[in-house]
Amino acid sequence: MIEGFGVDIVEVKRIKAAAKKFGARFLDKIFTKREIAYCKQKGAPEQHLAARFAAKEAVYKAFGGDGKNPIAWTDVEIINDKHGKPLVVLKGTARKLMTRRKVKKAVVSLSHTKNYAVGNCILLK
Repeated sequence: MIEGFGVDIVEVKRIKAAAKKFGARFLDKIFTKREIAYCKQKGAPEQHLAARFAAKEAVYKAFGGDGKNPIAWTDVEIINDKHGKPLVVLKGTARKLMTRRKVKKAVVSLSHTKNYAVGNCILLK
């Protein structure tokens, strides 16, 4: 059964500009070390960062924030399995919300082009 759904789209140039302007301060606030390392090894890291940003937003939307339990950016981590399939790892507040709402699994999908990145999330009971 679907408990929640979220989708987000972001302009790649916004993420690239923020990374250039604020550097590690921006990256470390939004992304985990694993996410940053994965994206930096790609030919167009800003596209992969933007896709992860969009997926994190989609996870937030799927949970539907209540204002009382803010989810930190790094509480949602987007990694890839050995075949390249994106997976979401929930930590901290996100993990607590998952437990409280009896969500068994969060599923994400990402896509990106030179200009845009999109992410979606489905929460399954």
